[in-house]
Formats: sequence, C-alpha cells, structure tokens
Amino acid sequence: MNARIDLTARLLRRRLRRWAVLLRWQRLSLEGVPVLFADSFPKSGTHLLTQVLHGFPEIGPAVDSGLPAAVTFIGETGRQRSTDEILGDLRRLLPGDIAYGHMHALPEVVGELCGERFAAYFILRDPRDVVVSHVHYVTDIEPGHIHHTYYTQVLTDFDQRLRTSILGLPDSEVPFPDIYQRIEPYLVWLERREVLCLRYEDFIMDQEQALGSVFDHAVERGFPARLPRPEAIRSLAASIDPRRSPTFRSGKVGGWRDQFSPENKGIFKEVTGNLLQRLGYEPGNDW
Repeated sequence: MNARIDLTARLLRRRLRRWAVLLRWQRLSLEGVPVLFADSFPKSGTHLLTQVLHGFPEIGPAVDSGLPAAVTFIGETGRQRSTDEILGDLRRLLPGDIAYGHMHALPEVVGELCGERFAAYFILRDPRDVVVSHVHYVTDIEPGHIHHTYYTQVLTDFDQRLRTSILGLPDSEVPFPDIYQRIEPYLVWLERREVLCLRYEDFIMDQEQALGSVFDHAVERGFPARLPRPEAIRSLAASIDPRRSPTFRSGKVGGWRDQFSPENKGIFKEVTGNLLQRLGYEPGNDW
C-alpha cells in the first residue's frame, strides 16, 4: 500500500471514530476541544506518553487520530523533512485528535504547537538511558532503520555500538550527529510554558503525580473533562500497558549504569558538557 492510499484510509477511519465520539458524548461537533499532542526526543518514552493520552477518550471527547507520527527525520532514509511537510502534518489534525511525533523546536513548529488549538506535551529521559535504548532499538528492534546494517555488520559488540550512539557518525553519508547535537534542537520546548514538559522517570517513580500533571494541563488548555480528577487519573493509569509498546524493553530508570564503561562515561561527558545538569539529572559532572 503506497503512502497516499495509506493516509486516505487512515483519514477515513478517523472520520468514523470522530462520529462515534460525537454520539458517545452527545455533541454536535468537537470544535474548541484541543488537539492532545505528544512530542518527544526518540527513545525517551514516546509510547508511554502516547498511551497515557489514549486514556482521554474515557474522560471526555477525544479521539485517536490514527495518523502517522509527525517527525523531523524519516527513520528508514535519514532524510530531514521540510518545515512545510511537518506543518502539514500538524494542520491535518482536528479538534479533539490525539497524535504524536518527534519534532525539533523550529520557530514555525513552536508557533503551531503553542497555539490555542493544542494541548502539547514534551517528554524527555536521561540521555544516558536514551543512548542505551537507541543501541537496542537500531540493533534488535528496527531492521528498517537507516543505521541497522552498520550497527549489526560493522560494529561487533555492544560497547562499540554504545560509543557510536554517543558520538554519532560524522562522516556518514546520512548525517548522524552526536547525542548532544541530536537533543539540542528539542531544548527550546523546555522554555515554553504552553507545552508541558515531563520526564520519563516521573512516570516510573511517581506515576500519580505525573498523570495528574498531564490531566491538569489538558484541562487548562481547554479539554472538557467529564470525570472528576481522581477518577480521570485512574483512567489514564489504566491506559498504560508496556506489552502494547513495540519498543518497550525493561522500563528501567538508570539502567545505563550497567552498560557504561569508564571510557564511555568519559566520552559522554566530553560530548554533552553540562547537558545533564541543565536537564536536572545530575548536580555536577562527577558521576
């Protein structure tokens, strides 16, 4: 099925789901209901946050858009998509839709996600755990990834792969920057009050508080919740199911400690500078 036919089918299914939502919640339209959008740096809890947002149809008039992720880079080719392509994805979303993506904080994208139409979220994760997860994803989970062949046929062990996920491949035909350069284009989201920034670790360590923040942000952005807050939070919690995430492995916090060699620690510190301090994961560089 080519991309155009696939998109047409997805849009049709969305229309049917939207009619069902109107009937369920006895509404004539979904106008005024914000788009619930999960943005993330890849391997930072995308599926977790998306599952949480998929709990909103039990709370009020919201619908899974079923549309593809809005992304800056195409994983199979490494091609960077144009701003117009990304904006096209966002403008295709309708009131009450639930959607997700991996989008740099480009000025035009920031303007869209911070507008009145959206209740937007950005989830981040300890970058040390991110690079470990990236190794497993490229090597074992996604054979269609642009770097899968290199990770499996050129790199011979986990340590080499981890080092590559930290340093990138600056000489590759398909750009693959180091971990700091990959994260840096997302950092503006942390400065935007219209976007709720969450940490993956918060959902593991204090799930109820994290889910409460997700609910409160949606309501503040105009979501017409039909359940009391405690019941709504329980509904969001019930939507989390790691077994339905194709990339979920262990859900561990701090698993990098079992994988980083002293050499890789040094490389990571050199590449990222004070990034961990800026993100609140370390008080200093002595870790």
